[in-house]
Amino acid sequence: MILPSKHIRNCESLIGLGSILLNKLESPKTIDELWIDFEGINNTKDCPTLHSFDNVILALDLLFVLGKIQFNEKQIIKNETN
Repeated sequence: MILPSKHIRNCESLIGLGSILLNKLESPKTIDELWIDFEGINNTKDCPTLHSFDNVILALDLLFVLGKIQFNEKQIIKNETN
């Protein structure tokens, strides 16, 4: 489920969900703000898979491990250096 494969579409994988979330982080946001933004496209043509809040948290964890985002006390910040 982390990477797309023969049976898992890109939009179903955590890395695909992470790319969608990175696009939503044009400015620092709280997790709640990011979830509200993502809910608008969840299970639509832009993201044709229904993702739960748990999947969003797992995708954010993956992005953090990959060095793509940082967390401060209140917000998620896109790491532009990587």
